[in-house]
Amino acid sequence: MKHKDHYQTMGVERTASAGEIKQAYRKLAHQYHPDISKDALGKEKFQEIGAAYAVLKDPERRLAYDQLGKAPTGADFTPPPGWRNDANPNGGGFDDVDLGDLFAAFGRSARSGEARRPSPARGQDFEISAAVSLEQIHGGGEIEVRANLPGVDTQGGPNLAGRTFRIVVPVGATDGQRLRLAGKGGPGMHGAQAGDLYVALALTPHPLYRVDGRDLYMDLPLAPWEAVLGAVIRVPTLDGPVELNVRAGSTGGQRLRLPKRGLRAPDGGVGALYAVIVIKVPSTVSDAERALYQQLEAASDYQARPHFPHKEMEK
Repeated sequence: MKHKDHYQTMGVERTASAGEIKQAYRKLAHQYHPDISKDALGKEKFQEIGAAYAVLKDPERRLAYDQLGKAPTGADFTPPPGWRNDANPNGGGFDDVDLGDLFAAFGRSARSGEARRPSPARGQDFEISAAVSLEQIHGGGEIEVRANLPGVDTQGGPNLAGRTFRIVVPVGATDGQRLRLAGKGGPGMHGAQAGDLYVALALTPHPLYRVDGRDLYMDLPLAPWEAVLGAVIRVPTLDGPVELNVRAGSTGGQRLRLPKRGLRAPDGGVGALYAVIVIKVPSTVSDAERALYQQLEAASDYQARPHFPHKEMEK
């Protein structure tokens, strides 16, 4: 059979502590998780890391693995007497079989070849992200998420399988909030309970609104005459359009507050929506419009730059 160096796979020394091995596993599992890694061999590496960690985290299995020898990775390796017949009664070869899979599959002591009772081990917790819209965290509702999670195949070996879940987004959820799906993580070993799956909500950018806590901000474009004369503007909100009264003489950057038109909170409260005035000037005008602007210029005494040099000096 071919020997695989679990320590090399985990990137740790053979003298590494249990804590160092656990830390290395978390880092590598996150790096090569199929939902994150762009490495073409990410799935294969993720499985190798899981198999290596399954051996090295268990003191008894690690000791047995260490006593089986220190052959270099890929070298031919001869397991203890009796393993060939026990592991493969049909006489098949052991090429590329991982020692950790043998330990887990047969529940044997590598030191004596005698059967031992495997210890239950709770399944691993996993976390994925799910995109949600502003409307979904405001009003709540169901979304569908898909994750590649480790499992056990029909032969008892580790594999990755795509699984789909429908989750309920609570009213008033926030960006980055983690929702727990109990028992939907990695499978438990030898009768132990499965781990949990955590879904981290990732708020997608909205074309109209900017979020600040429970408050929302949006730009309110006004034509010059609307800012000067005032207007009633129909403004979209998450709960439907409302009419907003813009006073005559409004200026750019002014914020108009619409109470209880922001985001809902879990306690029933609602934030505010702020409409920020932006004066929009037409980029092209007709001859008639240009003439009217020229008449306005001639009739008006308004000085947009009272502290700048006099108009004649500018010329």
